[in-house]
Amino acid sequence: MREHHLRPSPISATVDFEANGVQHGFLRLPYSRDDSAWGSVMIPITVVKNGEGPTALLTGGNHGDEYEGPIALFDLARKLDASDVEGRVIIVPAMNYPAFQAQTRTSPIDKGNMNRSFPGRPDGTVTEKIADYFQRVLLPLADIVLDFHSGGKTLDFLPFCAAHILPDKAQEAKAFDFVRAFGAPYSMTMLEIDAVGMYDTAAEEMGKIFITTELGGGGSATARTASVAKRGVANVLRHAGILKGEIEAEPTKWLDMPSDDCFAFAEDGGLVEFLIDLGGAVDRGAAIALIYPIGRTGVEPIEVRAKMDGVLVARHNPGLIKSGDCCAVLGVEVQI
Repeated sequence: MREHHLRPSPISATVDFEANGVQHGFLRLPYSRDDSAWGSVMIPITVVKNGEGPTALLTGGNHGDEYEGPIALFDLARKLDASDVEGRVIIVPAMNYPAFQAQTRTSPIDKGNMNRSFPGRPDGTVTEKIADYFQRVLLPLADIVLDFHSGGKTLDFLPFCAAHILPDKAQEAKAFDFVRAFGAPYSMTMLEIDAVGMYDTAAEEMGKIFITTELGGGGSATARTASVAKRGVANVLRHAGILKGEIEAEPTKWLDMPSDDCFAFAEDGGLVEFLIDLGGAVDRGAAIALIYPIGRTGVEPIEVRAKMDGVLVARHNPGLIKSGDCCAVLGVEVQI
């Protein structure tokens, strides 16, 4: 264990994680700044507990420009009654609260990407201090972790719930059972292209059941994607035995991301025109999109081609793209 992990977290909770009932409070992180010498970052949190039972840790706003999770979790926090719960629910609608307030993927304070900051540091940046608190305090309390994501301002996704292929096949199987229970229109066995420092990995290495989502994007939420998030989180709590009631089952299509060939990156910048929409099929070698150089007229667009047969799972947003940006993501339909 690194020495800084022996230091206490500077974050204090205004809720008691062991008390029965409904508590609304904050994770208070001291943050001295120009406009508040003894100021704090106040991260909203709700704890609902009723007797013994499993604990679900529900999080959104890991990236601050993704909104389905915060919508579902702020809604759940105001509605959930302790009498309907057996066990404990910990709700943090906006993990990276400074980023959420700024409507940005990363923190405006330190440019920290919360989902690349684990295990964090109690003596690090603001983002690292928040990650450290989750690593050392909140994750150890949890049995099941649901972390909501969507495409933010720069991607748009088919609405899916996902879990990872894991070395521990019993842990993996339980996670995919929760994905089924979530009941999104699509379900994904997910490949991460940049897994270092992820919240997902921190939870899974502790043996926690971890599931996540990608529910739309484009820097907003739709009525459809918000309803998928609300129904899904209730289903997860029911499947865990924490919330009373029957799972509201919905049909789901299973997708897999089997290799790096799923990803298509822009090698040139410009104006992007997609030739297929989300959910559309594409053949290996076919053009997914055209990128028009915008410096002059009369120049032929550059084709972005598929490296595999598949279905368009995600696409770049908005209309201009830069060299190196992820342009498109493909998945393949599978039977699970």
